Amino acid sequence: MFVSDCLNVNQQGHLTIGGCDTLELAAAFGTPLYVMDEATIVNNCRKYVDSIKTYYNGNGRVYYASKAFCCKEICRIMENEQMGLDVVSAGEIYTAMSTGFPAERLCFHGNNKTSAEINYALDCGVGRFMVDNLTELALLNRLALERNKKAVVLLRIKPGIDAHTHNFIRTGQIDSKFGLALETGEAEEAIKEAITMAGINLTGIHCHIGSQIFDLAPFELAAEVMVNFMADMRDRHGAKFTELNLGGGFGIKYVPEQDPVPYDRYMEAVSETVKKTCLARDMDTPFIMLEPGRSIVASAGITLYTVGAVKEIPGIRTYVSIDGGMGDNPRYALYQAEYAAVVADRAAEKPTATVTIAGKCCESGDLIQEHTAIQPAEAGNILAVFATGAYNYSMASNYNRIPRPAAVMIRDQEPRVIIKRETFDDLVHNDV
Repeated sequence: MFVSDCLNVNQQGHLTIGGCDTLELAAAFGTPLYVMDEATIVNNCRKYVDSIKTYYNGNGRVYYASKAFCCKEICRIMENEQMGLDVVSAGEIYTAMSTGFPAERLCFHGNNKTSAEINYALDCGVGRFMVDNLTELALLNRLALERNKKAVVLLRIKPGIDAHTHNFIRTGQIDSKFGLALETGEAEEAIKEAITMAGINLTGIHCHIGSQIFDLAPFELAAEVMVNFMADMRDRHGAKFTELNLGGGFGIKYVPEQDPVPYDRYMEAVSETVKKTCLARDMDTPFIMLEPGRSIVASAGITLYTVGAVKEIPGIRTYVSIDGGMGDNPRYALYQAEYAAVVADRAAEKPTATVTIAGKCCESGDLIQEHTAIQPAEAGNILAVFATGAYNYSMASNYNRIPRPAAVMIRDQEPRVIIKRETFDDLVHNDV
C-alpha cells in the first residue's frame, strides 16, 4: 500500500511518517501540511554519492536539482551530505548562499538567464554555468570579461532521445526549448565559438533527456551519444573536455504498482557505457556530474489535509473535499500526475471507497486524484497524499489568496518547522 519505507501504521491504526503519528502532526501544526522525513532524504543522497565512489572511483559529484524542493533546510542537508546544487534562478542561488552553501558547488541552469541573474551568479562565484544557447554564450562571455573573470561552462546538448516513447531515434527530441541541437550543427557551432572566447572556460557538455524515466536504455544511449560527441569535437576542433553532466530524470514510485529500477543499477549501467565508449574513442573518463531531484526528495514527503464535505453523485462519482488542492499541489491539474492516498485515521483498513479528491479552489479542475481507492472518509478525517516531496511546495501558489502551507521535517521522530505557514499579512505584504 505504501510507496516509501518511511511510512507505517501504528497500534492505533494511524499512518506514521518517520515514526511520528500523522494525526498528532496535523493537530500540532495544522493542515494542509507538508511533512518530510530527513532520514529518507539523507539515505537517497548517500546512495548517489556512494555510486559515484563505486562506479567512477569518486571522479564525479552529485548535484541536487533544487527545483524539486528548495528551502534553506534542504540546502543545509545537501551541504552536510557533500552534494552540489543545481540551481535555475537567482532566487535559488540566493537561497543557497543565505545558508553559506559553497558557491563553487552550484551549477546554474536555465534556458533564458537574464543579465541580472548572470551578473549575480558571477559575483557570487557560482562554480559552473550550464549554457543553453548561443545568445546566452555571447552574453556570459561579455559579462564575465567586464568583471575580469572566466566563467566555467558546460554546454547543454539535445542528444535526440525521446525517453518517454522509447523511440531512440537520435532526432526525436530536436523540438525542445532546452539546449543546442546536434542534428542542425548548432551544438558544434557553439563549441567552435566557446573555445575562442576569452571569458569562457569550456570544460564539458550536459544533457537531460526527461523525467520520471523507468528504463535503463535511454540513459545508456544518452551517455553513448554524449561521449562520442565529445570525442568528435576533440578530433575536429581540439576541444578539451574534462566534464560530462548526464542530468537526472530517474523514476520514483508514486503508486504501489510502479517499480522503478534501483538508482545504483542506473549508475552501474551508465558507467559501463561511459567507460566502454571512452575506451573506444581513446578518451579518459571525464568527471561525471548527475542532477537527481525528484528521486531524492519525492518519496520522503507526504501532504496532510483535513477532509471537509463528502459529496456523492449516485452513479457518477463521490467527491471527497480537502482543505488544500491545486494551490499546494498543481501537478494533477497540470498533467494528471498519479498519487496514492490514505485516510490517515484508518490507515490499517483496506481501501474500499473509490473517490475523487477535490480541492477547495474555485476551479473545476482543482483535483488531486480521480477515481482513486481510499478508506471511507468523512468530515474531520485526515487524508494523506504520498510522494509529495518534489514539485509540490516548489510549484505552490496563492490562487484564490490561499496561504501556502507550512513544511515540517522529521529527524529521529522529532518534527520541526522548516517553512512557516503563510499568514494573511504575508498575502498582502507586497500590495501597495
